[in-house]
Amino acid sequence: MEIQAPTRIAPNGYKVDASRGQRIGRVSSEWFNRPADERYLSLTDLHNSVKRRSERSKTRIVESEAIRVEASRDNPERLTLMLPDAHTTVAPTHWSFGQLASLVGAPATYLRQLPAALAGINLQYGLSTHRAEQVKTLEIENGRLELRAITGPDYGRIFDHELVEAVQKIAGNGTGDTRWKVPGVLDWSTGIYNPNVDISKDTTTLYASDRDIFVFLVDDLNPIEAGRLPNGEPDLYFRGFYAWNSEVGSKTLGIASFYLRAVCQNRNLWGVEDFQEITIRHSKYAASRFALEAEPALIQFAESSPMPFINGIKGARERIVARDDDDRVTFLRKRGFSKVETTKIIDAVLTDEGHPPASVFDFVQGITRVAREKQHQDIRLEMEGKAKKLLDLAH
Repeated sequence: MEIQAPTRIAPNGYKVDASRGQRIGRVSSEWFNRPADERYLSLTDLHNSVKRRSERSKTRIVESEAIRVEASRDNPERLTLMLPDAHTTVAPTHWSFGQLASLVGAPATYLRQLPAALAGINLQYGLSTHRAEQVKTLEIENGRLELRAITGPDYGRIFDHELVEAVQKIAGNGTGDTRWKVPGVLDWSTGIYNPNVDISKDTTTLYASDRDIFVFLVDDLNPIEAGRLPNGEPDLYFRGFYAWNSEVGSKTLGIASFYLRAVCQNRNLWGVEDFQEITIRHSKYAASRFALEAEPALIQFAESSPMPFINGIKGARERIVARDDDDRVTFLRKRGFSKVETTKIIDAVLTDEGHPPASVFDFVQGITRVAREKQHQDIRLEMEGKAKKLLDLAH
């Protein structure tokens, strides 16, 4: 496979209309919550870090009842585990302690409040009666031997570096040496999206902690025109994707791909269309599913032509579904929108487009605009789901 190089440079950025489409806050949440030591400036740095971690780790399956829980007299607040055939004890991390408690059916929050000796007695009893009989451990030498994760024996681990390596196949270093790079920033005062922003700890979208990784990249030097705005200017999009994983079991593996109009300084995604997502639970055959589904899907998205997306948007713009007020109300009410929502959607299109909704695309834009105002996420996602179904019908 040939890594795609950037083909266009935008010294002054691109004029975009971020008021359209969905707003997705997943990346912003990651950006807001990651401390400095979890932020990386390139995929190479990120890969080196998680690869070294996996090389120092080892995994094995042991009998539950053969694990011995020990409480040190010198440090009564710390529990350690003696695993079968081990030469020294292993110290559970905060995360793996919670996993262990969950496996044996004990409340981790309560156990953490007990003296180590009492917590150890509870855990030891749980291990001796553990119905699954076996557990899978992930241990690492990190100055001391630590237990990074403890799961059921059929846990299908995909190491974090494997996902990063899959991303590197299309994105290289993630800094602009290929089409795919850390995103730029939208200037709200001008509506100009500038893709040429220096990558720093504050702007990067490459993250890794001791529990997980998260990567967000865009192809923002190659804008895609899909129709025109009401003022006659091109409606520009960029391709983007984000991916995540946890080799210790704190979350699934997943990849989301989409088209978007802009990324702001807080790393919110604006004007998102055609959002697609693949998630893989770390079950017994997770590694096979990653190799057969997730990685090929990412490569296909990176190499595919945007024409199906462009034609879909064009078809939605051309497909007229309402010619008068009665048609508009009927169209929305049949799709489950309340009277209040119907009025708001029609008014939103009037305000943004300068005319009442007539095409499928008009209604989609109105629905997503109203959805943004919903405070409750479940209601917002339900409305955005209806908008996506409408757009899919026009493809």
